[in-house]
Amino acid sequence: TEALERRMGVRELHLERVRKLKQSGNHILGGAIIDDQGMMIGSMMVMQFETEEALNEWLENEVYITAKVWDRVDVRPFRVAEL
Repeated sequence: TEALERRMGVRELHLERVRKLKQSGNHILGGAIIDDQGMMIGSMMVMQFETEEALNEWLENEVYITAKVWDRVDVRPFRVAEL
């Protein structure tokens, strides 16, 4: 499909950038959302930014957004439980 082609075209750049976000502490976890047959139906990332401006900068430059791999992005507040 076209979406898969767009994803594969920018996947390495996306992963390279995510690795940098992981090193800086901005990326907590992420991966594929799968259906009962094990097929990918979406993806998710748990991110942590100090400011809304930093979040918005990431959103404006995330290659999966700019290359239209993700057609919808939902941003929700999340707090990691301290155990």
